[in-house]
Amino acid sequence: MNAPDPLNFAARRALPEAMLEALRQRFGDRCSTALAVREQHGRDESPIDMPPPDAVLFAESEDEVCFVLALASEHRVPVIPYGVGSSLEGHLLAVQGGLSLDVSRLNRILSINAEDLTVTVQPGVTRQQLNNEIRHQGLFFPIDPGADASLGGMAATRASGTNAVRYGTMRENVLGLAVVTACGERVRTGSRARKSSAGYDLTRLFVGSEGTLGVITELTLRLYPLPEAVSAAVCFFPSIDAAVQATIQIIQMGVPIARCELLDAHAIRAVNAHDKLGLREAPMLLMEFHGSPAGVAEQAQTVQEIARDCGGEDFDWATTPEARSRLWTARHHAYLSALQTRPGCRCVTTDTCVPISRLAQSINESVCEVEEAGIPYFIVGHVGDGNFHLGYLIDPLQPAERETAERLSAQMVARAIRLGGTCTGEHGIGLHKQAFLIEEAGEPAVAMMRSLKAALDPLNIMNPGKIFSGPR
Repeated sequence: MNAPDPLNFAARRALPEAMLEALRQRFGDRCSTALAVREQHGRDESPIDMPPPDAVLFAESEDEVCFVLALASEHRVPVIPYGVGSSLEGHLLAVQGGLSLDVSRLNRILSINAEDLTVTVQPGVTRQQLNNEIRHQGLFFPIDPGADASLGGMAATRASGTNAVRYGTMRENVLGLAVVTACGERVRTGSRARKSSAGYDLTRLFVGSEGTLGVITELTLRLYPLPEAVSAAVCFFPSIDAAVQATIQIIQMGVPIARCELLDAHAIRAVNAHDKLGLREAPMLLMEFHGSPAGVAEQAQTVQEIARDCGGEDFDWATTPEARSRLWTARHHAYLSALQTRPGCRCVTTDTCVPISRLAQSINESVCEVEEAGIPYFIVGHVGDGNFHLGYLIDPLQPAERETAERLSAQMVARAIRLGGTCTGEHGIGLHKQAFLIEEAGEPAVAMMRSLKAALDPLNIMNPGKIFSGPR
């Protein structure tokens, strides 16, 4: 089972001069064909290389998005929505050429409804921007994929991250959307109400659609009260297996832990070098507890006892906001820190998610395979919900290393599916995991997805070539 070759999906569609002229007349220098701008919008954090889009358009309003998509539909030109470019599976790459539609300037927080614990934002608002704005009202938005991603992009990829074990993913926390469809029509889905049984759940259809069905221009999200007490701790273990066994018991005991992150010795070594932490280079769980002071203390005591039973050491506590921030910043830097351990390398990163009872088997067998292959690697994971990431650090000038990494990735994904899990817990399908989607969901289910795509985007202009290569 190999990753598909995106260059073979379809011939690139040239952006007609008439469309380019119409964009320049309407938007002036916000429509750019400069190579540097196109190259910036023609790559993400994936290891896949591809020619950039033909042009980049910086939209500043929903009306402008409607205009661009209506024009693109008229000329049958591909449109690739762009937020901040932090995706990992080739979501932003111009497989068939066309226009990169940058919505980062749609970055206003439209309304905060503190009494209802909801907020409505434009898609270019980032998670840190939102949390900085609502913190003074005693609220926060918990979805934290690591990068300071745009909320529109997070919804499009159904992101989750470090807090998902307690607060869920974007799927559970998006209440409603405004979306511009492929023909330039604006539609609304959902509402500010916490539940609804009115018709098809179109909100969930667009959450996770990776820009293939329309452009998200507005989101209504759930908010949460800032916890009264927060404590963070690290605990070192003699092996990855011991750390994972502790995690499994924590979840099976029903402890409402807010964050439970695994870093292996390679990841610790990388963040030590990057952030000067001085942590012991051994498998580690980085945990956080939210609640009342008494509740946090009870959670921590229970988890400490479980950790000791699994061979873990006593907790090292981060008791101040500054200390907690330093630890979590280092965790979020793990990917970039690992890249710096092998200058010039690229990372083939794979995430899978399995039922919590099968997590140890999934990780242990994946580690055995990569150790045998001799490829440098690191592991981080949101192991509290069965999701982990294995990054293979490869020399881009050595094709054999890329082939080995892809083979190991395919074996890891096949194992996850065999154990009742999924080929991606949060990265999405993009370009890289299309064959794996068929393996997981089956041809009939993927055919149904293709039918939905054809119904909502009959000209196949919305981020074509992603999730699946197009109608058959």
